[in-house]
Amino acid sequence: MPAERVEEARAQMLELFPGGFEEVDTHDSVELVAYTDSGGEERLWHAFGGARAQDVAGDWRERWKAFHRPVRVGPLWIGPPWSDPPPDAQAVVIEPGRAFGTGAHPTTKLCVELLLDLERGSVVDLGCGSGVLAIAAAKLGFAPVLALDSDEHAVEATRANARANGVDVRANVADVVAAELPQTDVALANITRPTLERVARHVRSRLLVGSGYLPTDPTELETYRHVRRLTRDSWAADLYEAAE
Repeated sequence: MPAERVEEARAQMLELFPGGFEEVDTHDSVELVAYTDSGGEERLWHAFGGARAQDVAGDWRERWKAFHRPVRVGPLWIGPPWSDPPPDAQAVVIEPGRAFGTGAHPTTKLCVELLLDLERGSVVDLGCGSGVLAIAAAKLGFAPVLALDSDEHAVEATRANARANGVDVRANVADVVAAELPQTDVALANITRPTLERVARHVRSRLLVGSGYLPTDPTELETYRHVRRLTRDSWAADLYEAAE
């Protein structure tokens, strides 16, 4: 997939495979990979007009764990339950499942990096997926923390992961594009750029951390003033402050 079409293709892949998919970067493109059956292959053909299929080994259910690698962001270690955190880190343990987000993706790391420098206060995670950002915020001392997602499986995963990490995160089902959003100190939105632009119009938070898009995407955002941009591995994250 050419770089200029990646964001659109990623959104389509999330709709087709909400349980997750793999991204493989090359020098000038990104390959999107789904572990699926013949029905999923057919859906890929309809969505993209073509796909390349390859049989995987019978032990793929164990081999997929290799794709979920732990990461270190400041004081936080974010990783799956089969990896051991270092003794000097605050562990955020995320069970990969049907909800999107395990912590290893560059956009997660970028959002946490921006969170590290913010004054602690209340947080809402818009489109929480597995709850990794909400849990990371709680581990960093933000409170209260609310997580919202339109997918009930994501909300269930967030609740389960929050319990496993021993943090207080309230997770609810909500369409963040249409719902009335709470007034908080910080809003987190690791979503596509078009969705972020729609959501920002009714976000009521003083600060907004957005990610899930490319460094070539604009920084301008309605009702917010751009403060800072971080980039890594062809991804971008931005910190915004509510306009006066």
